[in-house]
Amino acid sequence: MAQQSIRLSNWADLEQFTEELKRTLGSMPDLVFRSVGASLIVYISGLADQERIEREIVDPLSANQESGPLFIKTPSVQMTDNYQQTVQAILSGMAAVAICGEDQVILANVSASPKRGVSDPQIESSILGPQEAFLEDLDTNIAMIRRITKSEKFRMKVWHFGSIAHTEARLLYFDQVAPDELVAEISKRLDSVHLEDILGSNYIAETIKDRPLSWFPTVQKTERPDVVSNALMKGRVAVIVNNTPIVLLFPFTFWNAFETVEDIYLSYSSATFLRWIRAFFILSALLLPSLYVAITTFHNEMLPTNLLLSIAASREASPFPALVEALIMESIFEAIREAIVRMPRILVQAVSVVGALVIGQAIVQAGIVSIPMIIVVSITGIASLMIPHYETTFAIRILRIILLLMAGGFGFFGIALGLFFTQVYLTGLRSAGMPYLTPVAPFVWKSLKNLIIRQPFERS
Repeated sequence: MAQQSIRLSNWADLEQFTEELKRTLGSMPDLVFRSVGASLIVYISGLADQERIEREIVDPLSANQESGPLFIKTPSVQMTDNYQQTVQAILSGMAAVAICGEDQVILANVSASPKRGVSDPQIESSILGPQEAFLEDLDTNIAMIRRITKSEKFRMKVWHFGSIAHTEARLLYFDQVAPDELVAEISKRLDSVHLEDILGSNYIAETIKDRPLSWFPTVQKTERPDVVSNALMKGRVAVIVNNTPIVLLFPFTFWNAFETVEDIYLSYSSATFLRWIRAFFILSALLLPSLYVAITTFHNEMLPTNLLLSIAASREASPFPALVEALIMESIFEAIREAIVRMPRILVQAVSVVGALVIGQAIVQAGIVSIPMIIVVSITGIASLMIPHYETTFAIRILRIILLLMAGGFGFFGIALGLFFTQVYLTGLRSAGMPYLTPVAPFVWKSLKNLIIRQPFERS
């Protein structure tokens, strides 16, 4: 049946259809062929709900064999004469009903694919916001967004990728809210995706985002339906991929990385206060180790005499310069962080205690690293946890190491030079056509006000 068109005029055609399906899908134990009178029902037992098949397909066909498809009680059905579409429907958990004498196959949606229930967000937690996160099921995720927005402007475009693992992706946006240029640009990029196999949204993100090799993310990844809904209502677009709980949002600026979902659920004064605290500690996470190394190595005159003598006394037993101390502690901290992420949750607390107390105390007693450096790296580690966007933490950590090396070699001049080139690079970066540093560069005062102070919601 290589001609893609299904013929079921007689019993011979029905038998040929059966043999073709067996050749295409293989004679697998979970592939079920079931005859009911003049009809053939084909489905995969682990993906289709067999109770629904009995109740909605088999029983009606058995009672009304002459009427055929008119008595199938499945709410969602479609007709097709396309063989490849039939195969994909079966692989998606639908039941294909072929009736002798009919020109088309009935595809009944009786899917019962195993999926977990809606759970709390694991990455973007919130105290006051909704406690639900996306699943690996595409339709469920879209339903969660629809339940929040309830807008007639909601629109979708559909793409299918891959020749082995057929993956569906959808572009979500609000008509007359999202700029037409943005929708057209992301649609064009999705059209250019030619990956054979896509197992998650990151496959698509790396293919369609600006500067795929950049440390700084130009696409937002989120697990929260309320974040996606809020972004859509502000004119952004979302790309949602089947089999993954992570949704992509475009465009994504540098400042979006430091916004939290909690900002819209707190009062504007509380949200603004936390935003300033967050900004201070994020700067600390980026600059504190390099500033310490630069001051203790090149600019001792900037410290009060008592503090300088205290630091010098603490570093007297250490055989390494401040730069090497910082690199040692950064390496240990990164190793502990990676171990905590990869290990079973039941062991996380034990490893945290070992890493924070035992190793730290042993390093100080051995005279490898001074106590002030332990304090600096500890504050830096805590501050880096305040970065809301997970992927941006990697960019900050990489940039922190670069600034640390430049501070160890050139002092404040090295830090200033590193920040200058970083600013030049970020100024030229774009996300879906939008400058990455908007609204700072280019300068947009109206948007900048909301960046500095979370503006109170206006009364209509």
